[in-house]
Amino acid sequence: MLCLGQFVSLTGSALSGFALGVWVYERTQSITKFGLVVFCGLLPNIVISPMAGVLVDRIDRRRVMIFSDLGASLITLGLALLLMANRLEIWHICICLALCSMLGAFRTLAFTVSMSLLVPKQHFGRAFGMLQLAEATSLVIAPTLAGLLVVTMAMHNLLLIDFASFIFSLVLLLFIAIPQPHQTEEPAAHNRSLISEFTFGWRYIRVRSGLLGLLLLYACFNINTSAVQMLIQPLVLRLASPVVLGTVLSVAATGLLLGSAVMSAWGGPKPRIKGVLGFNLVQAVSIILAGFYLSLPVVAAAIFLISASFPMINSCSQAIWQAKVAPEVQGRVFATRRMLSMLFVPVAYLGTGPLADHVFEPLMDVNGALASSVGRVVGVGPNRGIGLLFMLLGIMMVMQVVAGYLHPRIRKVEDELPDAVPSELPVKAKEETLDVLISQPVFEHGETAQPSDT
Repeated sequence: MLCLGQFVSLTGSALSGFALGVWVYERTQSITKFGLVVFCGLLPNIVISPMAGVLVDRIDRRRVMIFSDLGASLITLGLALLLMANRLEIWHICICLALCSMLGAFRTLAFTVSMSLLVPKQHFGRAFGMLQLAEATSLVIAPTLAGLLVVTMAMHNLLLIDFASFIFSLVLLLFIAIPQPHQTEEPAAHNRSLISEFTFGWRYIRVRSGLLGLLLLYACFNINTSAVQMLIQPLVLRLASPVVLGTVLSVAATGLLLGSAVMSAWGGPKPRIKGVLGFNLVQAVSIILAGFYLSLPVVAAAIFLISASFPMINSCSQAIWQAKVAPEVQGRVFATRRMLSMLFVPVAYLGTGPLADHVFEPLMDVNGALASSVGRVVGVGPNRGIGLLFMLLGIMMVMQVVAGYLHPRIRKVEDELPDAVPSELPVKAKEETLDVLISQPVFEHGETAQPSDT
């Protein structure tokens, strides 16, 4: 039922997101302004994550998800009404996306941490593969459908479809029981200062250098892939029509669907860190090739491979974190993890547009500064600056993969850190206070330990 709700909600959101993206770009013809809208939809999610983590660990997670869906549905309805009245402006979109972004932080955290209490540890990889399968299926259907509906249907109707999808997800949540983790009865745990609660996740990660290294590596990957994702839609719209963009994005989503299906059946390689590093390398090579050839078929193939790799990377990484972090503190730890791993992604979204428009494109113009050097290898003219930027981002990712493999704490994170989640459900109540959870031995330099119920 959770996967069904995700599928319907994500399909509606993908329809409205596609429509708003086309609406903004067609009216401005600016990658920079397009990036500003994306920035407004992302930054609030990151900033509010620590607060969301504290609340998700303290209150009923099902209610958090219901409240988030209700708020997002009302905001989407407001956008539709503004569009129907022909009064929609870019600043309206920015504000509404910022509000939905904050609500999404609460919902995503509540949804993610609930998985530890719904699924046995050995099936974490498959479970997150199933969730990404729901996302991928929605992304296969939505772009092609949206590309057709944009030219045959009033734009506000796509937003109304998204509104209905939120309501459907909300109704399903009313009939689903979400287990809650055991909360310690230690009085000190309830009387902590807000600052202490906010910094708990960082202190928990900091003393586990394997998780810290994995977090920093993931943050670097996110910067590069976010910059590429930021440029894809404007690039395809320069090469073709919105209908073709919808088709290309559906081809990419087919890769996401295939990767998710494989992951849900397979569960990922063992150790899972091989999946994180190996499939990031696949993404890096795909980005380099897309930048070098810069033709629509090659770009579509590259996006397909990049998308197919995401479920492998995300599920393997999430399974590691889900097993190594105690369920009763996952809200705060995962909120800190998300905030730090996504901290510079808004900068990537906001800065990639000006870099493409005002730096790389002029450099690779027929009379640009690099036309007689780099231009002889990769070509010159429109969009070649974006191609060069793609290649540089791909090369940086290759270097990051190599650095991650050479770091012993990252490479051996699954062997050196004891599991914090027992093998079978239900999860047993733990007796430690939060201070003990932070400072418990982590067995990181060649020592090993069996998972414990203490």
